[in-house]
Amino acid sequence: MKITIETLVNAKLDHVWTAWNTPEDIKQWNTAQEDWHTTRSTVDLREGGRFLSRMEAKDGSFGFDFEGTYTRIEPYRTIAYRMDDGREVQSEFIDGPDGVRVKSTFDAESENPAEMQRAGWQAILDNFGRYVEAKA
Repeated sequence: MKITIETLVNAKLDHVWTAWNTPEDIKQWNTAQEDWHTTRSTVDLREGGRFLSRMEAKDGSFGFDFEGTYTRIEPYRTIAYRMDDGREVQSEFIDGPDGVRVKSTFDAESENPAEMQRAGWQAILDNFGRYVEAKA
């Protein structure tokens, strides 16, 4: 099953693209809940390049690496990657008169209900939008 989330970011495309792909920015916005944070991020933005975001509970009780390999990069338009568990993700950046629509479609995993996954990924995307707009 594929799940799609999206948000409209009131910022210039180059600001959106940079914040999406810069490790120091990623550590600021990549969280679904206030009691979590991203402690480490690496990005090798090229087809065949790898990425990693280390996500941890702030109380240190749990953490995991979100990582994979980029499969397609169209600068300022599309990023596709395969997570290490084999699931595919594609994010599109659509520039328009009201800002940049960021739309991500990902393969659902089988451990958690689809709505829980959608809500978590949407919360991260919403944090991304707020971060970019505040920084612009």
